[in-house]
Amino acid sequence: MTFTELETVIKEIGEPKFRTKQVYDWLHSKLVTEFDDMTNLSKSLREKLSENYKISKLEIVEKRVSEKDGTTKYLFGLENDNLIEAVVMRYSYGNAVCVSTQVGCRMGCTFCASTLDGVEANLSTGEMLSEVYEIQKDLGERISSVVLMGSGEPLDNYDNVIKFIRMLNDENGLGIGQRHITLSTCGLIDKMNKLQEEDLQITLAVSLHAPNDEIRNQIMPISRKHDIDSLLLACKQYSDQTKRRITFEYALIKGVNDSEDCAKELTQRLKNMLCHVNLIPVNDVKERSYFKSNDETIAAFAEILNSKGIETTIRRKLGSDINAACGQLRKGYKNSRR
Repeated sequence: MTFTELETVIKEIGEPKFRTKQVYDWLHSKLVTEFDDMTNLSKSLREKLSENYKISKLEIVEKRVSEKDGTTKYLFGLENDNLIEAVVMRYSYGNAVCVSTQVGCRMGCTFCASTLDGVEANLSTGEMLSEVYEIQKDLGERISSVVLMGSGEPLDNYDNVIKFIRMLNDENGLGIGQRHITLSTCGLIDKMNKLQEEDLQITLAVSLHAPNDEIRNQIMPISRKHDIDSLLLACKQYSDQTKRRITFEYALIKGVNDSEDCAKELTQRLKNMLCHVNLIPVNDVKERSYFKSNDETIAAFAEILNSKGIETTIRRKLGSDINAACGQLRKGYKNSRR
């Protein structure tokens, strides 16, 4: 519940308005998951809440910590026995959490393990918040930024995701600044158009992964619905309206989209756009036949883009020793249980 929604509930059960702040603080600042732990509330109020409401809670099923870089991956169990993943990445500027927005994904991108079993459920706002909260409690350290780039297509779970972003940003909770929140999409144009009207200052990351429709159609089924020209036009409109720079995610796949010609074509597509390109050495997924480009090819690709004035960085590969890529840990755990 948002602060306003909780305020309505507190009023309906006959409690004074100031109780809203207390309860909200317990839930979203102190991060408790039991009403009995709200020690400054009367016993009668705690009983009312316990009888009529529940607090979203995730169970840590498995936790892996990278010996290489400290990246930590969590496998969470939901109340309906579904499994989701979240990852903590440690940087000099703070801890970033990559959260899932769905159980699985329906988008079908061929280089991603999250899509192997399709989508099983949308996560509620409470479940998404719980990913961040349970990790912050487990680490005993503040989470300073959040990336919606785990399993699922965030814009395919639009209403819950927008509510999640606003509650994450709420000063009565963790108060994570909107400019420290990144939402990644494979390019649902109608939802992107809707998002630009939300008056948010988040970073939008668009999974591009190809310089043309021919290649993109092979690896991203969504491209057959929204061609690359329509997608880039929507990106420009989003950037023009929000005044926010778009990040283009580009996973380099050996022999598929990593050639010099691909890089040159991409520079033509993106010229004169307010954007940044994030090159991603693709994670090998054994169920797929794609492999990571070698370091020399990745560096050459980046050089071509940068030489044409398109700001480009190469994402540092984190958590490779703990199956940190989206869907890998969940898939492996389900297979072992079978």
